[in-house]
Amino acid sequence: MLDTSVPAVLLRIDPNPFHHGTLGAVRSLGRTGVDVHVVAASAGSPVRRSRFLSGEHPPPGPDASLEEIGATLRRVSASVAGPAVLIPLDDAGAIAVSRLREELLTRYLLPDQPDGLTEQVADKAQLPALCEAAGIAHPATVIPDGAQGARRAVRDLGAPVVAKWSRPWLIQPGSGLRSTLVVHSEQEAAALYKRAEEAGSRLLLQAYLPAGEGRDWFFHGHVDRRGVVRGGGAGCKHRSWPRGAGLTAVGRWTANPELEALVDRLVTALGYRGILDVDFRVDARTGRYCLLDFNPRPGAQFRPFADGSGLDVVRALHLDLTYRRPPVARAAPGRTFVVENYAPVSALRSLARGALPALPSQRGVRARGELAWYSGDDPMPGIAMTGLWCRHVAGRLLRPAPVPPARAEAPPAVTALDATPVMDEEKASC
Repeated sequence: MLDTSVPAVLLRIDPNPFHHGTLGAVRSLGRTGVDVHVVAASAGSPVRRSRFLSGEHPPPGPDASLEEIGATLRRVSASVAGPAVLIPLDDAGAIAVSRLREELLTRYLLPDQPDGLTEQVADKAQLPALCEAAGIAHPATVIPDGAQGARRAVRDLGAPVVAKWSRPWLIQPGSGLRSTLVVHSEQEAAALYKRAEEAGSRLLLQAYLPAGEGRDWFFHGHVDRRGVVRGGGAGCKHRSWPRGAGLTAVGRWTANPELEALVDRLVTALGYRGILDVDFRVDARTGRYCLLDFNPRPGAQFRPFADGSGLDVVRALHLDLTYRRPPVARAAPGRTFVVENYAPVSALRSLARGALPALPSQRGVRARGELAWYSGDDPMPGIAMTGLWCRHVAGRLLRPAPVPPARAEAPPAVTALDATPVMDEEKASC
């Protein structure tokens, strides 16, 4: 049982109102009786309608300094009862908490993470070396030193290639930049490189591994103070948004001992502690699992891994930081998770196949599936999401199309911003 006298504070700097992982954490902890406070932009978010939410607090802005983030967290700590378990829900928050760790330990309960490791695993430029040291496969990656270097990388790797900004949390809202893109030509890569200063971090060009049925995997877990992974498992991404790349729209907990062993090896090599969300894709040529991303916080789709005792990653963290004994693990492979606004057709098909039975309540975990927004014991966020999503989609559809120039001597060149997006789990909002 969780210590309900210890509240939880969820921090999210990214203003995305459709971040279903925030709602998942609120419900998971709130159902046990823990007071859950959210520090996030909630003015238009369905999360604020949850009956399990104890308090809302204004977040630091997306471009807030470290000092401003620290001031926000000090202000929140003064309004909750005693030291609280602090759970960042995006990379920017996780890195800020890591940098502020010594200051925050007097006010919050935090995992005993090695200094600088949170930032290392989140930085995509450092991830290949970490993988090599741990013996984990990673796609071939080049960090170009100029526009010409970007062109050479495309030639060497072979188009298409995946372009990533090494520190995507530094991208400013409204810049038009995406954290990850698939680019198809040398010209696109060179044009993208020229925006490195605007992005705030280095450009990486990575060998493209084609998607395919059974190739996209994710792993969620919590590494406790003894280095044991609890509260999670391996999941197979069955549908994504956009199709073939991007966030998990339909995912299923799928037993995968090989992948679980890889994650154990990785966290042991790093000495990692706390919640993690890692993404893998199978290289069709070699059959090896290649690590694509390491997120040092809960992923938005952590809820498929609620086991038969109710344990998931946020509950495992709370138990560990309050020195409570975790329940006996009762794995529940087959649990399916559907994000309704991103996969309405997929959700209906899953329901038709019986993979997601209609649930009168989400209190138990015996059912074989869960919806991201709708729940019988907490219906208001799902209702609010429907209205908000409909307005959002209508606004996109009614947005005037760009007017072409009256006269064009030649077709416009394709720019890097026209390249195929590969959406991040946490960044997608439309």
